[in-house]
Amino acid sequence: MDGLTLQLGEAGVLVVLAALSLALVHFLTRRGLLALQSWQQVDRARRQQLITLLYTLKWIANVLILIVSALMLLSVFGVNIAPLLASAGLTGLALGLGGQSLLRDLIGGVLVLVEDQYVIGDSIEIGNVSGQVERITLRVTYIRAANGDLYLVPNGEVRVVGNRTRDWSAVLVDLGVAYEEDLDQAIAVLEESAAAFAQHPEYGPQLLEPPQVLGVVGLGDWAVSVRVRAKVQPGQQWQVGREMRKFLLAACAREGLSLPYPRQEVWVRSTEWQTPEGAE
Repeated sequence: MDGLTLQLGEAGVLVVLAALSLALVHFLTRRGLLALQSWQQVDRARRQQLITLLYTLKWIANVLILIVSALMLLSVFGVNIAPLLASAGLTGLALGLGGQSLLRDLIGGVLVLVEDQYVIGDSIEIGNVSGQVERITLRVTYIRAANGDLYLVPNGEVRVVGNRTRDWSAVLVDLGVAYEEDLDQAIAVLEESAAAFAQHPEYGPQLLEPPQVLGVVGLGDWAVSVRVRAKVQPGQQWQVGREMRKFLLAACAREGLSLPYPRQEVWVRSTEWQTPEGAE
């Protein structure tokens, strides 16, 4: 009975120490996060990379604390943990299919962090999944789609990544101008409107370069497509794009520039029938 009581006491101490260790890791992570957010000497990309590394280190520390605590608890109750340690080696993991997959995911996670492919807060596209990165661990990347769905992508499956919020972004606006309009005049109106949008008090500072009218990019069934391009701060292309489309549309309406929509014209031709001679 005394031996069981001693074992329970040691187990209780281990559980308390594990809980305190997890709480300490959480506290240090919160302090580090607040320090990074107030650190104005580094740019946004570097700050987001450090935040991602901080969360990853927190995940690693939590996993190590839980594994070590579980092994020590088993040892307290007389379980020989030497075979468990031997079977938990990387060699044992690599022998099975699941172990190989896990090892590939862990290596992929390390490469994502070391190569700075994307960080928390980036808007990315991996295969058929696109959205904002909410969390990164060594094994999985958590991506929140625009409709609210949360996707978990194993880092070992990351082959081609499209990062929409790295360094700078671009806004592309294609406007359809009617064939009946004077194309040179339409381009002049768009150039004047684009220059005016660059002076917008709210969205102008988001532009890295003044918007440019690239010219005709397509001949459609009912309109000529003219493209306007703007280089903006990373992650601002959606908000700036919505406002720029609204701004250009209003400018075209003021200038009387026709922006057609899909339509179908029907031509009716009347034909007079003549009765052949001799026919009744």
